[in-house]
This record gives sequence, structure tokens and C-alpha cells, in this order.
Amino acid sequence: MGRPLLFLVALLLSISTFAQTSNNEKADIILKVNGDEMKGKITKITDTDLTFIYSGETLEYTIKKSDILKITHSSGRVETINQPPLPSDIRKNDQIVMKGTPADHHNRIAVLPFHYLIENQPGADEIGLSAQQDTYSFLSQHSAGYTLIDPRTTNALLAKGGVTKENITGFTMNELCNILGVEYIIDGTVKQNKASQTSYTSDNSNTNVKRNANDKVTKVNSYGSTFSNAEQRYDVSVSLNIYNDNNANIYNQSHKAFFSNTDGGFGSPLQYLLKRCPLYRK
Repeated sequence: MGRPLLFLVALLLSISTFAQTSNNEKADIILKVNGDEMKGKITKITDTDLTFIYSGETLEYTIKKSDILKITHSSGRVETINQPPLPSDIRKNDQIVMKGTPADHHNRIAVLPFHYLIENQPGADEIGLSAQQDTYSFLSQHSAGYTLIDPRTTNALLAKGGVTKENITGFTMNELCNILGVEYIIDGTVKQNKASQTSYTSDNSNTNVKRNANDKVTKVNSYGSTFSNAEQRYDVSVSLNIYNDNNANIYNQSHKAFFSNTDGGFGSPLQYLLKRCPLYRK
């Protein structure tokens, strides 16, 4: 084999080895915020962007750092450019359902379902919904200049916003105002505790008599009965809180019914508090 031919074979082997080495060379990997991945060579990095060449190409690209999540350098070093969103931030974005701009919130009021406690234990949800409806009905007649959201709409928006009785304490009043599209939120509690128990007993007896021709009285028959009844009376109190969309508590009062009752009615203390709240208008 002549020298020229040997030289040509050696040259081809060198080119092949170089190409193989280039193909096996580790690349810089850029992971963008939108999930795209770029492989190639980073040639320059500044405070705001970097210059990049795709593997097997020669054209340079300029990429903004604000679009990059992280860089895995060919050496194996990982450089984080932008932090991914925290789970709490993702949850915040998911759970808030805006129903209006802050301007639309102005002078709008929503009443939450009341908490109902009997002997300091959670009671029937229906009582809380009844107190919510009673508050809406009373205040809607005395709220000139305000717009009240009806309870059905309020409860539907809470459900759509992921707010339940179990997790509502995990939401700020500002977040709830945004969900409901209101400036003010009324939050209340009805408490019912057993008071005195009154018992009634009554006797009833009857005797039938018969008079004869000589005006003599003859006892024919007699019978009697005893009737007993017991009434459980309750002490009822209502607590009322009003918040605005800045998380400020602008009203916080409680009132107990003057007299205990047998039906656990809360209308009297509820109206007492509503008449004295800052949203009441005669």
C-alpha cells in the first residue's frame, strides 16, 4: 500500500474519531419555565440573558433568563435560575374565583351560613342556614345604599370556590370577599344551652249523681285522671362579626335573649345586634 493511500486512511480515521468524540460530548441542558428543554452549548451568560447554540448547529440564540427555570451544565452542575411556584401559591391561584373587580365589591354584602352550637357542640346545619336567611331578610329591609347577595347565590359561590364548612377557616376574609364579589361579610354564631326545666301536674275527677223523687242524692259513679307535662327551656345567644375586604373586623358583638324559651328561638338577639351594626339603615 502506497504512502498516499495510508495517509488517506489515517485521515479518515481521525475524522471519524473526532466526529464520534463530538457526538459523545455532553451538552448543556436548559429547562425553560414553560417546560421546553434545549440541548447544546452555552457560549455566553449575562445578568439578563445567555447565548446558546443547539447541538449540531452553528446559529446562536439569545434566551432571556426570566424564561429559564434551570441549567444543567455539561459538567453536571445544576444552576437554578428561577424558582418554581410553591404549592401554596398554586393552591392560592386555584381556589380563588374572582366574581368581580374590587370596584364591583363596593357596598356589597354577603351573609355566611351561621355556626350553630348546642351545649357547645356543633348542631344541625339547618339552624345555621335559617339564621343566614333571617339575617338577609331583616337587613335587606334596612340597608339603603347597600346591595345584599341572597343566601342561595352566596352558598353557590362558596361551593364553586371550594369553600366548605370544614375548611372555611383556612380562607382569609379578603379571599372570601373576592370569591363572593363583596366588600363586607357577615359571620355569625347561634349558641343554645339548656336552662331550667318546668314540670306541670294536674288532677281531674268527676262524679255523676242521680236524684230520686224524694230529692235524695244517690252517687252513681266517679272517675279521675292525672296529667303531667315537662317543658325544657333554653338560653339562646347570638354573636355577630362583620369584616371588610381588607380583613378588618369592623363589628364584633354578642347578645343573649332576655328570657329563656322553649323553642330555642334566636330572632330577638339577632335583630338586637343587626339594629346596632354599622350596615343597618332605618
